[in-house]
This record gives sequence, structure tokens and C-alpha cells, in this order.
Amino acid sequence: MGVWIDTDMGFDDIAAVLVVRHCGDPIDGISLVFGNTDLEQVERNAASAAKTFDWPFPLHRGRSLPVLCHLETAQSILGNLGMPTVGRRLPDVPVSLHPQDAFAALCRWLETAPDGRRRILALGPLTNIAALCLARPDLAARIDDLVWMGGGVTSGNHTASAEFNAFADPEAAAIVISHGLPLKMVDLDLCRKVLAAPADVAPVRAGSGRNAELLADLLAGFIDIAVQRGRPAMSLYDAVAAVAFVRPDLVVWRAARIDIELQGQHTRGRTVVETRPGRAPFNAAYAADIEADAALKIILDVFNNEACR
Repeated sequence: MGVWIDTDMGFDDIAAVLVVRHCGDPIDGISLVFGNTDLEQVERNAASAAKTFDWPFPLHRGRSLPVLCHLETAQSILGNLGMPTVGRRLPDVPVSLHPQDAFAALCRWLETAPDGRRRILALGPLTNIAALCLARPDLAARIDDLVWMGGGVTSGNHTASAEFNAFADPEAAAIVISHGLPLKMVDLDLCRKVLAAPADVAPVRAGSGRNAELLADLLAGFIDIAVQRGRPAMSLYDAVAAVAFVRPDLVVWRAARIDIELQGQHTRGRTVVETRPGRAPFNAAYAADIEADAALKIILDVFNNEACR
């Protein structure tokens, strides 16, 4: 089985990669896209994470801009590095990416991957996947499973209507959906059922491994996004999507009609999810529920195991 991860490499993206690596099939490659921060910083984050956590799989430079609209990042929430912390940061390392860009690498992977399912976990704007759909729809059709952390069934976070990954490139999401890819959406509502609290940091910090303090500071920094806003705990969004990817048995998946709103000052980027049979042809699925305790245990166990390496 082939696994590919498309990411804008913030902390919860790192957590997602660790979850897949610890619990899933080997990762064939990672494509990078703007999102949490601009692409250049995403590349620095990815190169440093690969060095820090001993990732053997190649990193490929992807799209730096959305299909049509201006660049939108999450730096207003996550900081210029796209990765908040209460102390230690990823070390500065030379950025050494694979010479193939993301488009060429995805094409080659879909052309040459051995028999078996080709699965993609997408953790940012869907710009790289949309480029594949537009230029090589024949290869995009070979994708057997596309799990996307994005969208919001009931509301957004970047705006009242739109979740960030959808808002950052709604045209890309609309292109992917229009090409009939087997999309499974892990949205804000689902992710917010799996919450990490400040108390979850201590066991990570107590680890004996070389990355224990770094992981603890990054985890605490991410949780602090919620704490500073008066909430007791924070969802590790992309890590939750990774659990849904490697353990779909923990998730209740429901078929739906998903469309992306491309217009409107207050509605652009909204994921419109129609679940009523007969109202519209279903074209995707969304994660309606998850065994939250089991999902959180998987994520925290991965952190604790990594902190002891």
C-alpha cells in the first residue's frame, strides 16, 4: 500500500506524520504547500523536522500560491514560523529538498507505485492535489483514498463560515471535488472532539529521549493557542486526521454532497455539506464521529514514545 502526505508543516502536521509513521504503512513521500506560513518557511520547518525526527522519506517543494486568490497564511495565529512554542524551536538546518517538485513526484508515484491502494493524507490547502487533477486527471484518478483535514460542517475558524485550509484555496478544493476523487473530509467539528490539555505535556517532557523537551515545548505552545483564548484544551487537528487515516475503524464515515462556496465576502471557503438522501448526488464522505478517547490515546502514545527515543 502506498502512502503520501501533503502538508503545510506546522506542529500538528509533524504530529500527523509521527502518527502515520508509528501506526501506519511506510510513507513514500511528502509534498509541501503554503498554508500555516509561506512556502519558504514551510520548507524550513519540513527540513528541520525530517532531520530532528529521522524521517527517511523525500520532501518535495509544492505550490507557493493558491489557484486564483491572494496568499493567505495562518501566521496571525501560529506566528511567523507557523509553529508556536513555549521555549525550544526546531533547529535551523540547511534546506535540502528532493530535486523533483511535488507535481512531478506525485505523478511518478502514481505511475510507478506497486500494485495496491494509493492513499493520500492532505493536511493543508489542496493546491498540489488540484494541480494534479488539472494537468494529469488520468493519474489523479488512480488515487484510491484522499483524507483531508479541512472544512467545517457547521462553521469555520478562519472566518465565521470557513475553515482555514478551505479558505486559503477554495478553488483548489472545488477542483478536487469536481474531479470525483474519493474525498474523505475530517472537519473542524470532528477534530474538536479530540482535545489535548496542558496536563498532557508533562509525560512528554519526562521522556528520556533527545527530543523530549522540544516536543513538550511545541505541544505546550500549540495547546496554549486555546488556553490564551479561555479554552481548557486544544485539538491537534492534523494529528486527528492522521488517526482517521490509519484507524478508519475508529471513525463513523457518512456519505454526503460537499461543495465549496467560492463567492461572498462572508461565505467564501465555506464547505456546504448536504447529508439528506435525495437532495443531491453524494460526491464525498465526512467524518461524523470518532472514538475520541482512543484517538487521543494514540496521539499521546506517539508523543510519549517519540519523547523516549
